[in-house]
Amino acid sequence: MLGRAELVRRHPGLATIDWDGLNKRFPIRVPRTWAASGEPELLVQALPDPRELEIDAHDTPDPVGEQARSPLPWVVRKHDDRVLLLLTKRCQLYCRYCFRADHRPGEGEDPTPSEWAAMIAYARTSGAREVILSGGDPLAIRDDRLFEAMDAVREGLAAPPVIRIHTRAPITAPTRVTAALIAGIRARAPTWVFVHCNHAAELTPAVRAALAALVDSGIPVCNQAVLLAGVNDSPDTLATLSEELVALRVFPYYLHHPDAVPGNAHFRVSLEAGRAIYAALTQRVSGLALPRYVIDPPDGSGKRDVG
Repeated sequence: MLGRAELVRRHPGLATIDWDGLNKRFPIRVPRTWAASGEPELLVQALPDPRELEIDAHDTPDPVGEQARSPLPWVVRKHDDRVLLLLTKRCQLYCRYCFRADHRPGEGEDPTPSEWAAMIAYARTSGAREVILSGGDPLAIRDDRLFEAMDAVREGLAAPPVIRIHTRAPITAPTRVTAALIAGIRARAPTWVFVHCNHAAELTPAVRAALAALVDSGIPVCNQAVLLAGVNDSPDTLATLSEELVALRVFPYYLHHPDAVPGNAHFRVSLEAGRAIYAALTQRVSGLALPRYVIDPPDGSGKRDVG
């Protein structure tokens, strides 16, 4: 992990920012290997920016409406057929645009034993056909803990749910994708892995190897990207990403419109601009390489197509 002194040495402009204020707003955590290429489209996603402390008129404290859809701590339920479990608040990298930026690491960064038991019991008795393991990043916890959750939510069920692991770790920390992790996931089929890659520059040789290892083992892998100003807000950039993912046998599942998280206004793209970018993308790639362009509104009703 890159420390403050090394980040400032590499990027002298960081020496003048309110580091403590920005770190208090959302922790600064940048994996060394992920930042090694120095690509600006990567770094802007993780390096602190003074604009994070500015107030924007469109800021929304609960931008995707999870608080009202949380029947108990660490659980989100927006749909009858799905339930989402937050296994931790920790991540390998803290993306500066994160819609869960209020889920700060530190005190209460993992469920207590009683919270964990209640969360698992809720999922097991929910009747959901899909259980989504999220966070934070579910691969920020140990393998045994992850497998414990996967086994527990299916325990005793005649029709066990499909499990989805929503993780950025194969992109930001590809060494996390070990043979033991793959074997454990594969043994717990049906399980799908959803990764989060926003730019083709993130597809380093190590990341490609990690994704190939997952797919080669028979684990289906999908990608969810976020449309971000200054990162991927062009049809050419998104087309390259989608085509690279398809070549890696990773399905480009979603392109998310950016959420109005307090502090991320400089990442936001207007709906009008997003529609124009997406319309151009539809003319550039095949149906296989075309993600669904969706928005997750603050009323908690769940994702819908941007039309």
